[in-house]
Amino acid sequence: MEKTSFLFRSIRPFDRRRVIRDALAGIELAAMNIPQSLGYTKIAGTPVITGLYTLLLPLVAFAAFGSSRYLVVAADSATAAILASHISTMAAIASPRYMELVGLVALLTAGMLLLARVLRLGFLADFLSRTVLVGFLSGVGFQIGIAVLGDMIGVEVHARRTVGQLLQVITRLPQVHLPTMELSLAVIAALVAAQRFAPRIPGPLIVVAAAVGASAHWSFAAHGILTIGPVAGGLPHFGLPGMNMNWKEVEALLPVAASCFVMIVAQSSATARVYALRHHEQLDQNADLAGLSAANAAAALTGTFVVNGSPTQTAMVESSGAQSQVAQLATAGVVGLVLLFFTRPLSYLPNAALAAIVFLIGVKLVDFRGLVEIRRSEPSEFTLAIITGLTVVLLGVEQGIILAVLLSLLAHVRHSYRPHTAVIMRDPAGHWRLEDPVPGKMIEPGLVMYWFGRDLFYANAPFFAQQAHELVDQSPAPVRWLVVDGTAITGMDYSAARTLGELQQDLAKAGVVLALILIQIKHRGTMERMGLIEQFGRDKIFDSRQACLDAYRSSVQAKPAAAAPPAAT
Repeated sequence: MEKTSFLFRSIRPFDRRRVIRDALAGIELAAMNIPQSLGYTKIAGTPVITGLYTLLLPLVAFAAFGSSRYLVVAADSATAAILASHISTMAAIASPRYMELVGLVALLTAGMLLLARVLRLGFLADFLSRTVLVGFLSGVGFQIGIAVLGDMIGVEVHARRTVGQLLQVITRLPQVHLPTMELSLAVIAALVAAQRFAPRIPGPLIVVAAAVGASAHWSFAAHGILTIGPVAGGLPHFGLPGMNMNWKEVEALLPVAASCFVMIVAQSSATARVYALRHHEQLDQNADLAGLSAANAAAALTGTFVVNGSPTQTAMVESSGAQSQVAQLATAGVVGLVLLFFTRPLSYLPNAALAAIVFLIGVKLVDFRGLVEIRRSEPSEFTLAIITGLTVVLLGVEQGIILAVLLSLLAHVRHSYRPHTAVIMRDPAGHWRLEDPVPGKMIEPGLVMYWFGRDLFYANAPFFAQQAHELVDQSPAPVRWLVVDGTAITGMDYSAARTLGELQQDLAKAGVVLALILIQIKHRGTMERMGLIEQFGRDKIFDSRQACLDAYRSSVQAKPAAAAPPAAT
């Protein structure tokens, strides 16, 4: 029993009373998700039927190996766009060669996720900042929306880049097929109205069913409105992709798989964490990596494209009342029935209706509210978000995700390189407070207490020393003691420790005492080995701010007494 205890953690402990509710939520999720999954195939450039495949075994695989009770792992617009942006340059869209490449990317991505699980790299999700993620997804939204404009108005668009696609649409506006455009606008209006006035009903499913029925009844294809055509029914066939490829071709796909990997880790982890916190559930990020790996392996073996943890679909299933992956298993069951018995009507689905669904998916990805909040709170980070979004639109999704990672890492380095610093003061009530580190601010006459807000290491040590010197050298009143408050310093390397020793020597030459407070025990061992404890003096290293203040006051009182002239006799 112990050997299989890691399986289906996301539905245990099994509660029979909750199963029916979760299963009903899964049926509702299927009704919402099936039309969207068909739309994602338009983004990925794969046959329509592969969208349904993403809602079959990948859901079961994640439920078996993942830990999140809520995360829905299925087709996703961002990873679909990453996939198509590169593979469309290597093979004709939806061709057998294209599908082999698509499957191999899913398999490579599964391998990367499994390696991350083995190495316990779940923490990597924290290194893609929300700022650049908002910019990236907004850029993807614009790219997706522009890519389907041609299908929405009935004109051919052959350009691969977003700007080229937009220019072609604009130049071909006189060739617009009015019935196709009217159908697209009707679908958009119906979907928006359903979302606005009846969000609990499966609006996309109703709209798709209506479009299919109208197309079959009035023969849309005969009136120039293109339909998706015959759809192969039945369950997917199993096969290992990439068997006929050489290493150079595999190597060319590694950057695409790496981009998908980054997007999956960041998006899935963030989504799972939100719902785990909301419902007070324990989350194992590394187990979720195993689940995501299994889901993508299942996608590869069943002939579909990369899957990802979807925030929108996870929100759908939670709002339906689901509390475990039983809902996702029920969704997979419904999709299996559709594949077996109900694929034939899909041949009447108009391309324009599918394009309109995809267009709204793109619009939802553009996070206008998030961009406004970023601009209001941190204008510099807003610039990073805009740069990331523009990179996606102008250069491509793969370049955008690379830039997103680089900007996130640079932002992390920048915060560590130029951390928040302050001087510690006391208000009239005696409470400690942090103020801007301006020369002249003293907690007591002659005493400056300097707070440094990050770990001290080789890159920010010069900044630390420079600011410490400025607080002493540029002070309008003489400084007797400069005290470094190490509350936030949880790490200190060799270079930083040497800088600290040099600062003490420089200040001592100017008659200023350098003291330390709240330095962690593990750093004292390093300082001891380097001779800094002896250099500073043990009486200048304190365990609390109040102890430091008391020592300073005693030293001030002792000096006048020591310097007083002898009494006359």
